[in-house]
Amino acid sequence: MAAILSIIISFGIILALTLVVFCVIKWWGVRVVGVTPVPLFTFMAILFTSGLDVGLIMFPLGEFPVYADAANAEYGFTNPLAIEFGFWGFLIWGFYFLTSFYFCIVEPRVQFFKIPIVKWLNNLVIIGTCAFTASLFLIYLPFYIPEIGDGETVVATFYVIVFCVILAAAYSSTDIKFVRILSVGSTVLFLALILLMWANAGIGLGEMGSTIGLISGYFGNIHKFVLPINDYHEFYLFWWFAWSIMIGQFTSRFVGGMKTQHLLAALLVIPSIPLAIWFSILYYYYANGIDTTGLLNGAMIVVGITFVINSLDSLIRLYSDNLSITTARFGKAKYIVGNVAVLFGLTLLFKSQWLQIQWIGAVVVGIYLACVVFIFLTKRKEVMSIEASPEQNELDFNKINKVH
Repeated sequence: MAAILSIIISFGIILALTLVVFCVIKWWGVRVVGVTPVPLFTFMAILFTSGLDVGLIMFPLGEFPVYADAANAEYGFTNPLAIEFGFWGFLIWGFYFLTSFYFCIVEPRVQFFKIPIVKWLNNLVIIGTCAFTASLFLIYLPFYIPEIGDGETVVATFYVIVFCVILAAAYSSTDIKFVRILSVGSTVLFLALILLMWANAGIGLGEMGSTIGLISGYFGNIHKFVLPINDYHEFYLFWWFAWSIMIGQFTSRFVGGMKTQHLLAALLVIPSIPLAIWFSILYYYYANGIDTTGLLNGAMIVVGITFVINSLDSLIRLYSDNLSITTARFGKAKYIVGNVAVLFGLTLLFKSQWLQIQWIGAVVVGIYLACVVFIFLTKRKEVMSIEASPEQNELDFNKINKVH
């Protein structure tokens, strides 16, 4: 089974990156406009906070020692900071470019995700990935709140915290304005956390420059991050694939008129800057043995909670709209209760290892392939003749620009 999964993810990565190159070359210079275009900062805030989750906050301090351990020789080609950045930054954001571009430009002409079986499968992926995000939060809470329990075991209090987070996300998803506000707010809180951690450690500009310079080890070995380094990197890649379609589907509606090549550059570079700074600060803490218990752990938990809520509310909103599970149809109370019950139940299944994110990522690779085959067999002429974003999107975008 492990060998099959390795083949699936390797094929998926090669397919996705090939499609990225094709889209950029084919539609170079085409203005990409979503159905609800927003300014670049708002778009990047929505993308960054929806496309990342609590692992960004909770994983690195536990992973640096693993990457530095000489026993793990597969990481020996560069430093732990470069490995961490490679698992989260730059190249893999190309997946989000591909799906955002597809849902802006191609899907309106193709309607592949309107096919009933694809629609249901895609929404099952979204629901499952929502629950996986919550389960990660649950699993890592003991490490960051050692004051509760023994610092290792998931106790009843942590289940209550995760339940309340899912409840808050379900409520937030009832109105799109909450999603936008929370996205920008999460970004601001994350930047504030970066400043707090930086100030607490007393990192000078020279020290910060030296630390962040270690990330060059990623760019010097970027080819080694394309295919799985080992099983753990494979897990990360499946995780990114599981997110890719739904994040593209959600964020594509907010793309505000960037040209294709600029959209790719923005998605590769802009999110990678705060990631590089954040990981560098955490690496400084690790390398210098600086303790984070107390206030800092509390601050990271607060930001982690906002990230989880922000990720979940975006995705709840997405699959609810896709499946017509709306507050207008069922009422706010039934909508919230239903979503919370499903997501909390699936969270417990992920926690108990009955479900694995690798399975969901493999399904997404299959959806990628099926979409390409569908277009090639039935919609090739329509797709190859595309020269602009959908007409209505362009008209709405032009109206907004004239008003402002």
